Amino acid sequence: MRHAYSVETVRGAEWALMERVPEGALMQRAAAGLAAACVAALGGAYGARVVVLAGSGDNGGDALYAGARLAGRGAGVTAVLLAPERAHRGGLAALRAAGGRTLAPEAAGPAIGRADLVLDGIVGIGGKGGLRPEAVPLAEAAEKSDAIVVAVDLPSGIDADTGEVRGAAVRADMTVTFGAYKPGLLIDPAAGYAGALRLIDIGLGATVPPVAELEALQHADVAALLPRPTGESDKYRRGVIGVVAGSERYPGAAVLAVAGALRGGAGAVRYVGLGADAVLARFPETLVSAGPPRKAGRVQAWVVGPGLGDGADARQAVDDVLTSDVPVLVDADGLRLLDRDLVRSRAAETVLTPHAGEAAALLGVSREEVEGARLSSVRALAERFGATALLKGSTTLVASSSGPVRVNPTGTPWLATAGSGDILSGLTGSLLAAGLAGRDAAAVGAYLHGLAARIASGAVGAPVSALDVAFAVPDAWRNVRG
Repeated sequence: MRHAYSVETVRGAEWALMERVPEGALMQRAAAGLAAACVAALGGAYGARVVVLAGSGDNGGDALYAGARLAGRGAGVTAVLLAPERAHRGGLAALRAAGGRTLAPEAAGPAIGRADLVLDGIVGIGGKGGLRPEAVPLAEAAEKSDAIVVAVDLPSGIDADTGEVRGAAVRADMTVTFGAYKPGLLIDPAAGYAGALRLIDIGLGATVPPVAELEALQHADVAALLPRPTGESDKYRRGVIGVVAGSERYPGAAVLAVAGALRGGAGAVRYVGLGADAVLARFPETLVSAGPPRKAGRVQAWVVGPGLGDGADARQAVDDVLTSDVPVLVDADGLRLLDRDLVRSRAAETVLTPHAGEAAALLGVSREEVEGARLSSVRALAERFGATALLKGSTTLVASSSGPVRVNPTGTPWLATAGSGDILSGLTGSLLAAGLAGRDAAAVGAYLHGLAARIASGAVGAPVSALDVAFAVPDAWRNVRG
């Protein structure tokens, strides 16, 4: 499991550790790890041209000390001091002693343009609200250059706690972060500025509390949660998932939701809706019912909403499902038709799977607000509806009433294709029917869905259809299980 901690938590852990180690030890550990990461990125330091963008405070100190280490290994290092009177004294002295030189910001453009590597030490984890005006030209010059841009702890200008970007920010090719991941490094839009992530162990260890702000499942975590049939299993013991999807206008949504459900680990799929002919033509193993859902037979979980439309029958189907006593996943049209009070009154779990536009409608805010503040938005959804919320997007987030928010680390931009959300709904609903808790089903479903898209897209990346993703889920499952 990859864990991310708030700025307050990280700082508290650092202070606790600093009381037990020699003065300056943590900064030297950070600088050593940062310099080593830069050497690896450059393929060797000797003769490399390095520019250090150094702000005031400890972040600038980390960058200056790392610059001194690179200069000691034969790199030509130039430090651009954004606040010379407040530059870290020890780091600046070390850089000069190693042969590094300094430049004023207004004279830094040519040096950045010639650089092989630029170290972003402008602002630390406490920065808020984007870069200050004097730093913006430096960030723009770094982005336009051919240099490898390495952020120190996090890209300057992003919000470490929320992943929000409220102004100009540095776009890094790699971020070297210290002690623990910060939520902003894992959540878009900020994650899009971070590049590749590398975590440097500075010894925080037991000083970090056991409960994180954010967590990301890895292969081993997903493997441990996957349902596994035994010799005593039959299709009913493995779980039956009910799917209420599709309409005369959108029969394909029914096919796609069932496709995802058939690959999610449940023993059988029971379909209710107007897409029965299309479903049976593609997946004859589906158990089809004319409905309504309450008369379709016993299921262990329901999926409702994809392609359902917005008529009276669709609304009644959503109500039928929500009044059942089994877990329910609501997606797409179902999100527009659900009754909030009915969702909050349910004893069984409910999982909501909106994209940003649907989340905005549920919260009564703009889509831009949701996309710019994904972490607070997914938490607000979970709180408002008393449900597990899976907010789809470039970084999919899962929140529930307890436990850290989960961020999904898998996926590809090629997953932004029509019908992929229907596959995710069926897949996640099937995991619910197989017995996973709502938070686990949502996180595992998103993980497998993203991994399947990567597999379907191939090593070099290529367009995929929603069914391509569904058919790759078994390969993703095997990949996770090893």
